[in-house]
Amino acid sequence: MQTDIDPRNLIGRKAFDRNGAKIGTVDEVYLDDATGAPEWAAIRTGLFSRDAFVPLEPSELVEDGTLRIPFDRDLIKDAPDFGVGRHLSPEQELQLYHHYGLDTTPPQPPSSSMPPPDQNFGHIAGTESPS
Repeated sequence: MQTDIDPRNLIGRKAFDRNGAKIGTVDEVYLDDATGAPEWAAIRTGLFSRDAFVPLEPSELVEDGTLRIPFDRDLIKDAPDFGVGRHLSPEQELQLYHHYGLDTTPPQPPSSSMPPPDQNFGHIAGTESPS
């Protein structure tokens, strides 16, 4: 998703699944603790006034001002319900990542920045230098 969008501008927007079926309205936006970027949205589904959490990263704000979420409506409506208005714990976020089948591994540094495996880069202080 575009990271330059003010998260407050997402609240109240209509949300649709990947097939164009209406899911509901964006109720709240949750920011990443480390970066402050919008990470999750709680979508008011209208079904028993329940909110469904959706990831914002693969979602997009389309030209007509709606939020397009690239998952099926049923998967979204079956997302874990943690209630709104509270901070998502790392464990809850992990549950959501697993629910949507998203990658949870931290990014790895480029292989060029990793030292070759069996190379000696020096010696321990106080020991003799290798010959």
